Amino acid sequence: MSDLQSLINAALAAREKAYAPYSKFSVGVALRSAGQVFSGCNVENAAYPLGSCAEAGAISAMVMAGQANIEEIVVVGGEMPCTPCGGCRQKLREFGAPDLKVHMVNPRGDILLQRSLSDLLPDSFGPEHLG
Repeated sequence: MSDLQSLINAALAAREKAYAPYSKFSVGVALRSAGQVFSGCNVENAAYPLGSCAEAGAISAMVMAGQANIEEIVVVGGEMPCTPCGGCRQKLREFGAPDLKVHMVNPRGDILLQRSLSDLLPDSFGPEHLG
């Protein structure tokens, strides 16, 4: 199985665990860092602003494991490409280079869209700007 296919499978499995009783829009993410795969799912809350995105969960798992460099990421939402939200794009930039590959897939695992992080977040502000 290819590295990308293993990320897709992990993102699909994460999406199955999503807690989305309000929006009914489940999202799963899997990212690779130092050869390890970390996944996350969206978790909603009755007080809408208190939910968390799937990307944030996967990044937290990565950081807890002592890693700090995202090499590739897969996001699975619905039938249309589910791109990371603005806040998650910045979170990805904290741990990923501008050429980070971001793959958006549907619930069957078909790749719908592939972009670099710089495509999604042009002229980004990253850790190197703080010297």
